[in-house]
Amino acid sequence: MLRSIFKFFTTFFVPLALYRFISEYISVLPGTWYDNLNKPGISPPGYFFESILIILFILMGLSFFHIWIKPRIIERTIAKIIYVAQLILVFTWLLIFFHFHNILLSLIVVAFLLVAVVLMIIKFYRLKPLAAYLNFPYLLWVIYIAIFNISIFVIN
Repeated sequence: MLRSIFKFFTTFFVPLALYRFISEYISVLPGTWYDNLNKPGISPPGYFFESILIILFILMGLSFFHIWIKPRIIERTIAKIIYVAQLILVFTWLLIFFHFHNILLSLIVVAFLLVAVVLMIIKFYRLKPLAAYLNFPYLLWVIYIAIFNISIFVIN
């Protein structure tokens, strides 16, 4: 029981703590590099990124909790590895786009992120369909970010 409680809180704490750490280094406030970009009409304000990511990370944490409490089998291990890989990719995208301002490299990273999220959903579905469904908003967000990133690249 204590172990399940630890897993529950860890699944939320880790992604949100990592996001908080990175957000310290990402400036999305008015007057920044992001605000000075030529942006497509589908462009959200900078603060929207922060708000939506917090919600998505909570959903991801909840979905991961459902996977983590499953019995130890190879499928669960693979799902966990893919989950960690996509977390690394999303944080990498945030850093490359908002901190290093490298639009082309961030586009490459978001392509890998999209593949990782699709693989994660497939693996999660095989273990627990609800865990996969909780990631559909995240998948839509990553698709949106990919389109947004392509648009930024083209018009800048």
